[in-house]
Amino acid sequence: MNTPYDFDETQNLLRDSLQRWLDDHFGFDQRLKLLATPGGLQTLWRGLGQDLGLLGSAYAEHLGGTGGGAAEHLLLMQTLGGALAGEPYLGSAVICGGLLARSGADERLAALIDGRVRPAWAGHELAARHERDVVHSTLARQGRGWRLQGRKSLVLGAPGATHFIVSARAEEGLALVWLPAETAGLGRRDYRTLDGSWASELGFDAIDLPAEALLGTPGETTREVLAHTLDEATLALCAESLGVMQRLLDATLDYARQRKQFGQPIAAFQALQHRIADMHIAWLQAQALTWAALEQLQAPPAQRERTVSAAKVMASRACRTVGQGAVQIHGGMGMTEELAVGHYFRRATMIEAQLGSVDWHLRRVEGQAAALART
Repeated sequence: MNTPYDFDETQNLLRDSLQRWLDDHFGFDQRLKLLATPGGLQTLWRGLGQDLGLLGSAYAEHLGGTGGGAAEHLLLMQTLGGALAGEPYLGSAVICGGLLARSGADERLAALIDGRVRPAWAGHELAARHERDVVHSTLARQGRGWRLQGRKSLVLGAPGATHFIVSARAEEGLALVWLPAETAGLGRRDYRTLDGSWASELGFDAIDLPAEALLGTPGETTREVLAHTLDEATLALCAESLGVMQRLLDATLDYARQRKQFGQPIAAFQALQHRIADMHIAWLQAQALTWAALEQLQAPPAQRERTVSAAKVMASRACRTVGQGAVQIHGGMGMTEELAVGHYFRRATMIEAQLGSVDWHLRRVEGQAAALART
C-alpha cells in the first residue's frame, strides 16, 4: 500500500497483520456471504478485536490500547477500504471510540477496546440530508435523569451493535447519550445500503435514561468534542477511499491489459491511457491531501476544519473520477454483482456523501478561510 506518510515498524506490523487476516477471512466472496444477514459484520468485529487486538490501536495503553493515534486510524482504514471492510471500524472504533475518549468515559472505552461492547454512532437525521450538523432529537431533564425523544436515520452498523451514542439537543446545548441497544422504547428498522452493508433507522419514543447515560456536559464543550471527532473520522473515511480507489485502479489496469479489441489490448489505446492517467492523478491528489491534513488535526478549530474539509472534497471528487472511470472502462460488466468492481464503485459513491457532502465541506472551507483571514 503506497502512502507518503512515514510509518514506524509497529505501524507497518499493524497494517501487515490486518492485511493478512483480511486475505484469509474477508475475501470478496466471504464478504458477500457475511453481509447476507444483518448481523454478519460481527465476524469482522471479532476478528479486529479478539484475533488481532486492533480496536485500541489509537488509544492509550492504560485502557488496553497500544498508545497510537489518528495515524493508526488512517492506516487501518486504508487497509480496510481495500477489502470493503470500513464498517464497523469507522463508526465504532473511530467515532464512538473518539467520543468516549474525549468525554472521559474510560470504562466504556476500555470495554470497546477489548470487544465487550460494539457501539454504533447515531448522529444522522433524515431532515439533514447530506449535512453533518443538523440535530432535531431532544434530550430533556426528567427527575434525576433524562428523556430522549426523536429519530435517527442511516445508523451504519446498527444491526449487531450493543450500544448507541446518540446526539440530541438539550436545554444547555448539544448533548451525547450512551444508549444500550435493549432499552425499552427504542425502535429499529434495518435495511441494506447502496454498497451492500446494513444500516438502521432508530426511533426514541420518550425513553427515560439515568443521569450516567450522559457523556460529558451538554453545550459548547460537547459540540467541540463532536466536531473534532467527526473531523478525525472524516479523514479516516478519506483514507478508506484511498484503499477503495487503489483496488479500482488495479482492477481497471488488469482488465485493460487483458481485454483485446482490433487484435491488441485496449490498454494500448491512447484515449484509455489518458483516462487511466486522470484516474491515477485524482487518487494521488486525494492521498496527498488526506495525509497532509493528518498533521492539522490538533491545530486550532478553524485551521483543522478547513484542511479536513479540503481533503474530503478532494477525496469525494476522486471517488467519482476513479469509480466512474473504472466502471466505464469495464463496460456493462462493471456493474454486475459477480464482479468486484461494481461493489467498489458503489462504496466509492457512498463515501462521496458520508460525513458531509461536497457542498457542505466547500461551504466550510470558504467559511473557515474567511475566519482565518480576519485573524
